[in-house]
Amino acid sequence: MRCSTVSVGASAKTDGGRPFTLTDTVGFVRHLPHQLVDAFRSTLEEAKDADLILHVVDGSDADPQAQLAAVRTVLTEIGAQNVPELVVINKIDDADPVALKAVQLHERDSVLVSARTGEGLDDLRAAIEAGLPERDRLMRVSVPYSRGDLVARAHAAGEVTRSEHGPEGTFLEARVPPELAADLRPYAVA
Repeated sequence: MRCSTVSVGASAKTDGGRPFTLTDTVGFVRHLPHQLVDAFRSTLEEAKDADLILHVVDGSDADPQAQLAAVRTVLTEIGAQNVPELVVINKIDDADPVALKAVQLHERDSVLVSARTGEGLDDLRAAIEAGLPERDRLMRVSVPYSRGDLVARAHAAGEVTRSEHGPEGTFLEARVPPELAADLRPYAVA
């Protein structure tokens, strides 16, 4: 039985500059013993808090569909079945083209890559960027004093990097979630 267990976080950035953390939690095999799942449950449960699960499948394996099913069973057991998933089929340089096509038919949004040759890595980076939740936006706004609620929300839900009180209102430079950015947009300044 092959099973690697790692829990290493690495900082990375998408091509668009979006920061994210990539963590390899556990390598799976078919028929993963329940005792092993129990032993790594706390590590596995990190997956419940993920924004996106990269489900890497060995494309050269004799039965990649069984790999997918085994991992999904465990993700369901730990309550992570609703986390968005991006299937990444690796080792395409060593895989049977017919088997690859069969996996792609079942996993329509999958990405084909070869870690060895680098083939498909640009597609993978683009898929990660598209799969990550919308990030906070940098806003420069002058909020009238009558809308102090927006200033309070920016401090509570965002990261205010500059705040100045002027005669007409409060100038803020802040990173805020998309829904707050929409409310602040009428007060944007150049």
